[in-house]
Amino acid sequence: MASLSNSNSNYNSDSKGLLQSRELHEYVLETAVYPREPELLKEIRVITTNHPECIMTTAPEAGQLMALLLKLTNAKKTIEIGVFTGYSLLLTALTIPEDGKITAIDLNRDTYEMGLPVIKKAGVEHKINFIQSPALLALDVLLKDHDNKGSFDFAFVDADKVSYQKYHERLLELVKVGGIIVYDNTLWFGTVAMPEESVREGLKPNRHHIIEFNKFVAADTRIQISQVPLGDGITVCRRLM
Repeated sequence: MASLSNSNSNYNSDSKGLLQSRELHEYVLETAVYPREPELLKEIRVITTNHPECIMTTAPEAGQLMALLLKLTNAKKTIEIGVFTGYSLLLTALTIPEDGKITAIDLNRDTYEMGLPVIKKAGVEHKINFIQSPALLALDVLLKDHDNKGSFDFAFVDADKVSYQKYHERLLELVKVGGIIVYDNTLWFGTVAMPEESVREGLKPNRHHIIEFNKFVAADTRIQISQVPLGDGITVCRRLM
Protein backbone atom coordinates (compact mmCIF):
# COMPACT_ATOMS: atom_id res chain seq x y z
CA MET A 1 0.00 0.00 0.00
CA ALA A 2 1.19 3.48 -0.71
CA SER A 3 1.50 6.14 1.96
CA LEU A 4 -1.74 7.88 2.83
CA SER A 5 -0.60 11.44 2.40
CA ASN A 6 1.45 13.47 -0.03
CA SER A 7 4.43 13.58 2.32
CA ASN A 8 7.18 11.13 3.11
CA SER A 9 6.25 10.99 6.77
CA ASN A 10 3.77 8.12 6.52
CA TYR A 11 6.05 5.79 4.54
CA ASN A 12 7.42 2.85 6.49
CA SER A 13 9.46 -0.17 5.54
CA ASP A 14 6.60 -2.53 6.42
CA SER A 15 4.41 -1.07 3.70
CA LYS A 16 2.98 -3.74 1.44
CA GLY A 17 4.09 -1.64 -1.52
CA LEU A 18 6.73 -3.57 -3.43
CA LEU A 19 8.86 -0.49 -4.15
CA GLN A 20 10.71 -0.82 -0.86
CA SER A 21 13.09 2.05 -1.48
CA ARG A 22 11.57 5.11 0.19
CA GLU A 23 12.98 7.38 -2.50
CA LEU A 24 11.77 5.31 -5.46
CA HIS A 25 8.31 4.72 -3.99
CA GLU A 26 7.84 8.39 -3.20
CA TYR A 27 9.17 9.36 -6.63
CA VAL A 28 6.43 7.30 -8.31
CA LEU A 29 3.74 8.73 -6.04
CA GLU A 30 4.84 12.35 -6.16
CA THR A 31 5.66 12.45 -9.87
CA ALA A 32 2.97 10.37 -11.54
CA VAL A 33 0.22 9.48 -9.07
CA TYR A 34 -0.65 12.24 -6.62
CA PRO A 35 -0.66 15.09 -9.17
CA ARG A 36 -3.33 13.22 -11.14
CA GLU A 37 -5.34 11.90 -8.19
CA PRO A 38 -8.76 13.59 -7.87
CA GLU A 39 -9.21 15.45 -4.59
CA LEU A 40 -12.22 13.31 -3.67
CA LEU A 41 -10.13 10.15 -3.90
CA LYS A 42 -7.57 11.78 -1.65
CA GLU A 43 -10.40 12.50 0.83
CA ILE A 44 -11.23 8.80 1.01
CA ARG A 45 -7.57 7.95 1.55
CA VAL A 46 -7.43 10.38 4.47
CA ILE A 47 -10.69 9.05 5.96
CA THR A 48 -9.37 5.51 5.69
CA THR A 49 -6.36 6.30 7.89
CA ASN A 50 -8.81 6.32 10.82
CA HIS A 51 -9.61 2.63 10.30
CA PRO A 52 -7.44 0.08 12.16
CA GLU A 53 -7.13 -1.97 8.95
CA CYS A 54 -6.33 0.99 6.70
CA ILE A 55 -3.68 -1.10 4.94
CA MET A 56 -6.57 -2.87 3.17
CA THR A 57 -7.25 0.16 0.98
CA THR A 58 -6.31 0.11 -2.71
CA ALA A 59 -2.86 1.53 -3.41
CA PRO A 60 -3.32 4.76 -5.39
CA GLU A 61 -0.66 3.75 -7.93
CA ALA A 62 -2.61 0.55 -8.62
CA GLY A 63 -5.81 2.56 -8.80
CA GLN A 64 -4.26 4.80 -11.43
CA LEU A 65 -3.63 1.79 -13.66
CA MET A 66 -7.19 0.58 -13.09
CA ALA A 67 -8.58 3.93 -14.20
CA LEU A 68 -6.52 3.71 -17.37
CA LEU A 69 -7.80 0.18 -18.06
CA LEU A 70 -11.38 1.30 -17.50
CA LYS A 71 -10.93 4.07 -20.05
CA LEU A 72 -9.09 1.92 -22.59
CA THR A 73 -11.85 -0.70 -22.53
CA ASN A 74 -14.69 1.86 -22.50
CA ALA A 75 -16.06 0.04 -19.46
CA LYS A 76 -19.62 0.92 -18.55
CA LYS A 77 -20.87 -2.00 -16.46
CA THR A 78 -18.53 -3.21 -13.73
CA ILE A 79 -18.44 -5.43 -10.67
CA GLU A 80 -16.36 -5.03 -7.51
CA ILE A 81 -15.81 -7.76 -4.92
CA GLY A 82 -14.52 -6.23 -1.70
CA VAL A 83 -15.34 -2.55 -1.21
CA PHE A 84 -13.83 -1.57 2.16
CA THR A 85 -14.07 2.24 2.45
CA GLY A 86 -14.62 2.71 -1.27
CA TYR A 87 -11.40 4.09 -2.77
CA SER A 88 -11.45 1.81 -5.82
CA LEU A 89 -15.24 2.09 -5.96
CA LEU A 90 -15.16 5.87 -6.17
CA LEU A 91 -12.30 5.70 -8.67
CA THR A 92 -14.41 3.46 -10.89
CA ALA A 93 -17.51 5.59 -10.48
CA LEU A 94 -15.57 8.71 -11.46
CA THR A 95 -14.11 6.97 -14.51
CA ILE A 96 -17.06 5.20 -16.13
CA PRO A 97 -19.75 7.14 -18.08
CA GLU A 98 -22.61 8.97 -16.39
CA ASP A 99 -24.99 6.10 -17.16
CA GLY A 100 -22.50 3.44 -16.06
CA LYS A 101 -23.30 0.96 -13.29
CA ILE A 102 -21.20 -0.75 -10.62
CA THR A 103 -22.30 -3.83 -8.70
CA ALA A 104 -20.36 -3.54 -5.42
CA ILE A 105 -20.32 -6.51 -3.04
CA ASP A 106 -19.05 -6.56 0.54
CA LEU A 107 -19.99 -8.21 3.83
CA ASN A 108 -19.36 -5.00 5.76
CA ARG A 109 -21.57 -1.99 5.10
CA ASP A 110 -20.02 0.02 7.95
CA THR A 111 -16.70 0.46 6.14
CA TYR A 112 -18.50 1.35 2.90
CA GLU A 113 -20.39 4.05 4.77
CA MET A 114 -17.11 5.62 5.92
CA GLY A 115 -16.48 6.68 2.34
CA LEU A 116 -20.12 7.14 1.33
CA PRO A 117 -20.29 10.87 2.17
CA VAL A 118 -17.42 11.47 -0.27
CA ILE A 119 -19.13 9.31 -2.91
CA LYS A 120 -22.30 11.38 -2.46
CA LYS A 121 -20.30 14.60 -2.67
CA ALA A 122 -18.86 13.36 -5.96
CA GLY A 123 -22.40 12.92 -7.33
CA VAL A 124 -21.84 9.31 -8.40
CA GLU A 125 -23.89 7.34 -5.86
CA HIS A 126 -26.52 6.64 -8.53
CA LYS A 127 -23.97 4.52 -10.40
CA ILE A 128 -23.50 2.14 -7.46
CA ASN A 129 -25.57 -0.87 -6.46
CA PHE A 130 -24.11 -1.89 -3.09
CA ILE A 131 -24.92 -5.47 -2.08
CA GLN A 132 -24.19 -6.49 1.51
CA SER A 133 -23.63 -10.20 1.14
CA PRO A 134 -21.06 -12.98 1.02
CA ALA A 135 -19.57 -12.52 -2.43
CA LEU A 136 -20.04 -16.09 -3.68
CA LEU A 137 -23.72 -15.97 -2.79
CA ALA A 138 -24.17 -12.62 -4.54
CA LEU A 139 -22.35 -13.85 -7.65
CA ASP A 140 -24.48 -16.98 -7.80
CA VAL A 141 -27.61 -14.83 -7.59
CA LEU A 142 -26.34 -12.72 -10.49
CA LEU A 143 -25.65 -15.85 -12.54
CA LYS A 144 -29.23 -17.06 -12.11
CA ASP A 145 -30.25 -14.20 -14.40
CA HIS A 146 -29.09 -15.24 -17.87
CA ASP A 147 -28.97 -11.59 -18.96
CA ASN A 148 -26.05 -10.99 -16.60
CA LYS A 149 -23.83 -13.58 -18.27
CA GLY A 150 -21.17 -11.94 -20.40
CA SER A 151 -22.60 -8.51 -19.64
CA PHE A 152 -19.89 -6.96 -17.44
CA ASP A 153 -17.00 -5.04 -18.96
CA PHE A 154 -14.70 -4.98 -15.96
CA ALA A 155 -14.28 -6.59 -12.54
CA PHE A 156 -12.06 -5.81 -9.56
CA VAL A 157 -11.43 -8.32 -6.77
CA ASP A 158 -9.92 -7.38 -3.41
CA ALA A 159 -11.52 -9.80 -0.97
CA ASP A 160 -10.81 -13.05 0.89
CA LYS A 161 -7.89 -14.74 -0.81
CA VAL A 162 -9.11 -18.28 -0.17
CA SER A 163 -12.00 -17.68 -2.58
CA TYR A 164 -10.09 -16.10 -5.47
CA GLN A 165 -10.31 -19.21 -7.67
CA LYS A 166 -14.06 -19.51 -7.02
CA TYR A 167 -14.55 -15.84 -7.83
CA HIS A 168 -12.54 -16.33 -11.00
CA GLU A 169 -14.80 -19.10 -12.31
CA ARG A 170 -17.93 -17.06 -11.72
CA LEU A 171 -16.46 -13.87 -13.14
CA LEU A 172 -15.48 -15.65 -16.34
CA GLU A 173 -19.19 -16.24 -16.83
CA LEU A 174 -20.21 -12.69 -15.92
CA VAL A 175 -17.50 -10.70 -17.73
CA LYS A 176 -17.71 -10.48 -21.51
CA VAL A 177 -15.12 -11.85 -23.91
CA GLY A 178 -12.50 -9.11 -24.14
CA GLY A 179 -13.43 -7.84 -20.70
CA ILE A 180 -10.98 -7.26 -17.86
CA ILE A 181 -10.71 -8.83 -14.41
CA VAL A 182 -8.21 -7.34 -11.94
CA TYR A 183 -7.10 -9.16 -8.79
CA ASP A 184 -5.40 -7.30 -5.95
CA ASN A 185 -2.74 -8.57 -3.50
CA THR A 186 -1.31 -11.20 -5.84
CA LEU A 187 2.24 -10.71 -4.57
CA TRP A 188 1.12 -10.61 -0.90
CA PHE A 189 3.66 -8.29 0.73
CA GLY A 190 6.33 -9.91 -1.44
CA THR A 191 6.03 -13.15 0.55
CA VAL A 192 5.20 -15.27 -2.51
CA ALA A 193 8.92 -15.26 -3.33
CA MET A 194 10.15 -15.83 0.24
CA PRO A 195 11.04 -19.13 1.92
CA GLU A 196 8.11 -20.05 4.14
CA GLU A 197 10.26 -19.98 7.27
CA SER A 198 10.99 -16.30 6.59
CA VAL A 199 7.30 -15.31 6.41
CA ARG A 200 5.50 -13.86 9.42
CA GLU A 201 2.92 -16.29 10.79
CA GLY A 202 0.00 -13.97 10.17
CA LEU A 203 0.82 -13.80 6.45
CA LYS A 204 1.30 -17.52 5.85
CA PRO A 205 -2.32 -18.69 5.24
CA ASN A 206 -3.08 -16.11 2.56
CA ARG A 207 0.42 -16.52 1.10
CA HIS A 208 -0.45 -20.14 0.37
CA HIS A 209 -3.79 -19.22 -1.24
CA ILE A 210 -2.18 -16.52 -3.39
CA ILE A 211 0.61 -18.83 -4.57
CA GLU A 212 -1.96 -21.42 -5.61
CA PHE A 213 -4.10 -18.78 -7.33
CA ASN A 214 -1.12 -17.37 -9.23
CA LYS A 215 -0.28 -20.83 -10.54
CA PHE A 216 -3.90 -21.36 -11.48
CA VAL A 217 -4.34 -18.17 -13.53
CA ALA A 218 -0.91 -18.55 -15.15
CA ALA A 219 -2.10 -21.88 -16.58
CA ASP A 220 -5.62 -20.71 -17.49
CA THR A 221 -5.82 -20.59 -21.31
CA ARG A 222 -9.17 -18.77 -21.14
CA ILE A 223 -7.41 -15.54 -20.21
CA GLN A 224 -4.46 -13.34 -21.12
CA ILE A 225 -2.64 -12.12 -18.00
CA SER A 226 -0.15 -9.56 -16.79
CA GLN A 227 1.10 -9.52 -13.20
CA VAL A 228 2.04 -5.98 -12.27
CA PRO A 229 4.23 -5.08 -9.25
CA LEU A 230 2.19 -2.08 -8.14
CA GLY A 231 0.90 -1.76 -4.60
CA ASP A 232 0.72 -5.30 -3.24
CA GLY A 233 0.80 -6.76 -6.75
CA ILE A 234 -2.14 -6.83 -9.14
CA THR A 235 -2.94 -9.38 -11.81
CA VAL A 236 -4.76 -8.11 -14.88
CA CYS A 237 -6.73 -10.75 -16.81
CA ARG A 238 -8.37 -10.32 -20.19
CA ARG A 239 -11.05 -12.89 -21.00
CA LEU A 240 -10.29 -14.68 -24.27
CA MET A 241 -13.11 -17.23 -24.43
